[in-house]
Amino acid sequence: MDKPVLKNSLKLFEKFGKVKSRSMFGGFGIFVDDAMFALVVNNALHIRSCKPLEEQFKNEIYQPYVYKKRGFPVVTKYFSLPDSLWDNSEDILNIAQVALKSAREEKESSSEDKPTRLKDLPNLRLGTERMLKKVGIESVSQLRNMGSVQAFKAIQASQDGPVNIELLWALEGALNGTHWSVISQTRRNELIESLD
Repeated sequence: MDKPVLKNSLKLFEKFGKVKSRSMFGGFGIFVDDAMFALVVNNALHIRSCKPLEEQFKNEIYQPYVYKKRGFPVVTKYFSLPDSLWDNSEDILNIAQVALKSAREEKESSSEDKPTRLKDLPNLRLGTERMLKKVGIESVSQLRNMGSVQAFKAIQASQDGPVNIELLWALEGALNGTHWSVISQTRRNELIESLD
């Protein structure tokens, strides 16, 4: 359903660098350098709002994308561009360039606030940090490089008794910056398969 708009958007945004898409919010997020600045959903291109674009989006009466989470509406910061803008793709590029710049700046500033100690990651406590250090994982970057599955295997090998599988979810969530309980069943199955 979203494929033609997604395909056209990805092609258009190639000018910004290495562009990729990932399933997000019931549609497809569009990223350059891991900074998401656009969303294709309901057969429409949505651009991420930011301070420099707020006034324009308001004046043009662009509508934000709203999706339901657990039955409640969630208003995103992605606003639908009218189809008429596709008549002049330069207009879309100009808007998207501002959104991408803002998304990159926000990503950089938030990365400065990222935890440096393992125990400060979501789901991890001092006990988990000690287990990780025991197997040679001393920093957040080492954990990222190793990945949740390899870290879990290393901990398993270092323990005398069995290790609860929830530790694997905790490590995966820690690396993604989320609570372990929101890891999808599909992803859990993939992780379990990777253990073999």
